[in-house]
Amino acid sequence: MPEAPAAPTLRDAESWMKLDYSPQLPEFLGAQRISLAITTYQYNKLILLGLNAQGQIAVFERTFGRPMGLWSDSQTVWMSTRYQLWRFENTVLPQHLYEGHDRLYVPRAGYTTGSIDAHDLGVDERGEVVFVNTQFNCLARLHRRDSFEPFWRPEFISSIAPEDRCHLNGLAMDNDKPRFVTACGTSDLKDGWRETRMNGGVVMDVASNAIVARGLSMPHSPRVYRDHLYLHDSGTGRFGRFSLCNLTSSATAQFEPIAFCPGYLRGLCFAGDYAIVGLSQPRHEKTFAGLGLEDELKQRNVEPRCGVQVIDLRTGRVAHEIMITGEVRELYDVVTMPGVRRPMALGFKTDEIERLVTVPQVQSKP
Repeated sequence: MPEAPAAPTLRDAESWMKLDYSPQLPEFLGAQRISLAITTYQYNKLILLGLNAQGQIAVFERTFGRPMGLWSDSQTVWMSTRYQLWRFENTVLPQHLYEGHDRLYVPRAGYTTGSIDAHDLGVDERGEVVFVNTQFNCLARLHRRDSFEPFWRPEFISSIAPEDRCHLNGLAMDNDKPRFVTACGTSDLKDGWRETRMNGGVVMDVASNAIVARGLSMPHSPRVYRDHLYLHDSGTGRFGRFSLCNLTSSATAQFEPIAFCPGYLRGLCFAGDYAIVGLSQPRHEKTFAGLGLEDELKQRNVEPRCGVQVIDLRTGRVAHEIMITGEVRELYDVVTMPGVRRPMALGFKTDEIERLVTVPQVQSKP
C-alpha cells in the first residue's frame, strides 16, 4: 500500500490520542456529507469525527465503559457497552447549532443487560435493536424484565449458556432484517473457537441457519452493500466480499479479497464507492499469535497500525487514512453519519448532562 501522505496533527488536552490524517480527508468527508463515529473499548471512548466551521477535522470524545458495536441513522445512535446498551437521540433542530455542532447526541435510555459481551448491533423493521450476544452465542433483543431475549442461535449451538463457544461477533442487516452473521468457529464447547481461529471462521444465513461460507480466519463486521456481502477476514488482514448470489447452503462461495490492511480489521461502513474500515494493533496474546496477519506484516516489512482507512472499492487502493497513536491501540466499530457535519455527544463524567434540559416545540396559546 502507498505510504500515508504527510498530514496535519490533532492532540487533545489530555494527550491520550494523537490523530494524523491524509490532507484530503476533510474534503472527502465534506463531499460525501458524512461524519464518523468510532468506538475503542480498549480505551473506553466514543470518538466522533466531523468538520468545523473552517472545514478542518473536528474531534469530539466521550467516555463509556467498553463501547463496542454502533448503529446510527444520523438522528439516533445505538451503542453496546460493558453491561449496557445505550440509545442516544439528537436534540438539535434542523438548521440550528449547539455550540457549533449540528448534532448533539444525548443518552436518553440505557438498558442493563449484564456482562454478555454484546458486539455488533442493528435496528430491525419494527424499530427494535437487535444485537450479537457473543457470550451466549446468539442474536438477541432487549426484554422488559430479563437481561435479553434470544431469538436465533446457530444450529450447532445446543443451548443458551454463557460460554462463548463459537465467538459469534458480526451482524449484517439487509432491508432492516438480520441476514448474515459471522463466527470464528463452529464449536459447541466453551472457548472451542480458539482452536480453529486460523481457518475455522464461517458466515451463516440467519433465515436458513445454514453455513454459507467457510475457511475464514476470525471474520468480523459483515455488511450487505450493493449486492455483495463485505467483511473482514481479520486473521489475515484482508478486506473483501462475497457476491450475494453465490452465498448458498453449499458453503462453496469464494472470498474475494479487495485489499490487505496493516492491522487487525474490525468496523466497516460505506460512503458511495468507498469502504471505511477500522484497524487495530493485534494484542500480544495467544488468541492473536500465529495468525496469517502476523506473517503478512513481516513479509511486507510493515508495523501494525491503529486507525481508519478509506478504500476505493473500484481499485482496492487506500484513498484516505487516519492514523491513531498514543494510548489508543484498538478500535472496534466505525459508522457513517450521513448528512452530519459536526457531531457531539453527552456523557456522564461532567454535570453537562444534568444541566441540559430540552422541551418539545409546541404552539403557544394566543
